[in-house]
Amino acid sequence: MLSYFSDLRYREVIDIHTGFRLGYICDAEFDDESGRLCSLITPGKARFFGLLGREDDFILPWESIVRVGRDIILVDCKEEMRRRKRPRRF
Repeated sequence: MLSYFSDLRYREVIDIHTGFRLGYICDAEFDDESGRLCSLITPGKARFFGLLGREDDFILPWESIVRVGRDIILVDCKEEMRRRKRPRRF
């Protein structure tokens, strides 16, 4: 199955242990030296309809991805997921 990165943005990410919906892919991290995909990033939940900003983003390492399907991505997050605050853009 051939896919583009833009196609990943329309797939929902779900944790297989808890069934927790993490949202949709918004970004990815690449290693410049090896040209390898390191992690996928999903945005945190919106606070008060998005008026008060968002929670920190979920960082999903490539090793935690179990299956990439046509409409969902299954991840195995055994330990606490890493989170990071999104940098502000002006």
